[in-house]
Amino acid sequence: MQGGYTGDMARTTLHLRLALLAAPLTLGSALAQAPSMPVPTPVPASSFPSIAAPSTTQTQPTTPQQPPTSTIQQTPEVQPTTPPSAVQQPQTPPAPAYQDPLDAPIVVKPAVPHPTDVTLAPPPTVISLPSAPAYDLSGPLTDGPDFLGSTYIPVDNIVYPLALRLYSLGYLDTAFIGMRPWTRRSLLHALQLTTDDVNYAGDEQAQQIVARLMRELVAETPGKGLARGRVYGVESVYARFMGITAIPLRDSFHLGQTIVNDYGRPYAKGFNNVTGFSSVNEMGRFSLYVRGEYQHAPMGDSYSLALANTLSCIEEICPLPAAPSSTIPFGKTVDAQNPFRLQEATLSYHFIGHEFSFGKSDAWIGPGLGGALAWSDNAENIYSFRINRVEPLHVPYLSALLGPLRYDFFVGSLKGHIVPNDPWIHSETFAFAPSANFQFGFQRTVIWGGKGHEAITLHTFFKSFFNFSDTTPAEKNSGNDPGARFSAFHFSYRLPLVRRYVTLYTDAISHDDVTPVSAPRRAAYRPGIYLSQFPHLPKLDFRVEGVSTDTSTLRSQAGQFNYFEIIQRQGYTNKGFILGDWIGREAKGGQAWLTYHLSGDEWVKIVYLNKKTPKAFIPQGTTQNQFKIDVVKNLTHDITVDAWLQYERWKVPIYFSGQRSDTTIAAQFTWRPKLHTASVPAR
Repeated sequence: MQGGYTGDMARTTLHLRLALLAAPLTLGSALAQAPSMPVPTPVPASSFPSIAAPSTTQTQPTTPQQPPTSTIQQTPEVQPTTPPSAVQQPQTPPAPAYQDPLDAPIVVKPAVPHPTDVTLAPPPTVISLPSAPAYDLSGPLTDGPDFLGSTYIPVDNIVYPLALRLYSLGYLDTAFIGMRPWTRRSLLHALQLTTDDVNYAGDEQAQQIVARLMRELVAETPGKGLARGRVYGVESVYARFMGITAIPLRDSFHLGQTIVNDYGRPYAKGFNNVTGFSSVNEMGRFSLYVRGEYQHAPMGDSYSLALANTLSCIEEICPLPAAPSSTIPFGKTVDAQNPFRLQEATLSYHFIGHEFSFGKSDAWIGPGLGGALAWSDNAENIYSFRINRVEPLHVPYLSALLGPLRYDFFVGSLKGHIVPNDPWIHSETFAFAPSANFQFGFQRTVIWGGKGHEAITLHTFFKSFFNFSDTTPAEKNSGNDPGARFSAFHFSYRLPLVRRYVTLYTDAISHDDVTPVSAPRRAAYRPGIYLSQFPHLPKLDFRVEGVSTDTSTLRSQAGQFNYFEIIQRQGYTNKGFILGDWIGREAKGGQAWLTYHLSGDEWVKIVYLNKKTPKAFIPQGTTQNQFKIDVVKNLTHDITVDAWLQYERWKVPIYFSGQRSDTTIAAQFTWRPKLHTASVPAR
């Protein structure tokens, strides 16, 4: 047993010694035939910050393709398995030195990576103006880079509610919201100066508004390397169909109005219609805007003789004159009305940032949405000569303190007055912007002259223009009467900490005072506050405005203070409608709007209106309440419908006993075709 075991051990030992002697030779031959390990190559970091940089693999490289959707399939980048240095090695390497097999590197085959789905947020919309050079406001007495004239945008255009919201969202800093209308090019320049801010903020609501406003002005930006040449064509064609179920109010100078801020268009119980068009014509410094419409109102109910006499005596025109008075609907609304009227017709010339114009053009002087105490579109426009600084003006030294300014002047005649007949009116407005968030302005209106009082001459005009002093009764009744003078003040302020949410503003007017600021107790007011969006509800906004022309002074009695004057007894009216705020004389009320924006230019709006006139003015007083829902929707790219339903309750005992009500249903369809353009090479 021992001998067998010893022999086996000897044989086993011999075999182990032979294996150990052969192992280096076999291992060296294997190492000589094996390929060299590649040198690791650094891989560039992924462009997506949330994905780690891919590792080197031996699979074939795969080039990822980005689909048009927001989901991208990302495959790690693969490096080649053999570096260039391995190709340059000799095919027959020298015999390697002895190496312990335990020190040999371990080669692990990498796993094939699986594609990873990465969901990216959609890119934000970017509003750009590739065809419009950046506008420069430098140079106080030059045109800057733009000498072209352009037409005014009517104040009932959808542009203004959009622009007012854009301003209250914290943009459009160079737009003077208390001086409307704006010209097409002045709005374009304001948009150019705010577009970068809108894009940088990534504000979706603001971007939609800018895109819609730029669509309105696309004819002003012809393309790269081109300048605007001639622009012409039909701007809009519209038709409004309106039905009123019962007798409405249409007497803004006394009892109230059912339809407000509507250019003094006729309306009555039954079917009413407005069908019109507007055209734009621009060439160089000249521009021409024409807007005409056919208006239909059915046969209406006029005041009784007793009521007409009472109201006429309140105006101190007693007894009732034989000639019909436009401020008292007696004997003139019985027949149906079917006039064709030029709503606007303005020929303008642009010079050094001004538009010199003649014709009928809109005016809205005040920051409010529901009304403007100095001037609004509640009455029909007057024919006037106008000088309007349409671009912000920088005046050395003055602008360093008060910021850029704008000013506007127009003069023309009033219609519908009988005591005295055919007076004239002029208006001057100055507005300043000391900061991007604060604006304020002053306005002055003077009504002077008229048949039976004094002639309209340059002498009487300059007398009314430069006179700021008090007058005696003898002077008021003579040919030296400076006229019925009214002054207004307004401001708007985007509040600190909530600049993009809350705008506070106020409008004020006073009679026979240099400014409402100097006599606050004698002034009428329209304060307002606008919430342009709610936290977590960016499409919802809310606006509320109060208004009072019933001042605390004892002068405010019997409606003979604001919008009235002892000589100009039909005062602040044109063809029977108040030129300023629809609230009228010696009254209190207000409006509120809650709006949900479906898109940049579509919305659903709920409106409430209230007005109350005291017994000291109208015997037994008046009360008026309105509830309205308004929907604006785009039917196609260039056709819009504005449909609204209004329910009104009013109580005017001097007119009808008890409470009355009426319902108004209306729909207006507007087609806005593309304007024709003829561009020229840029200078």
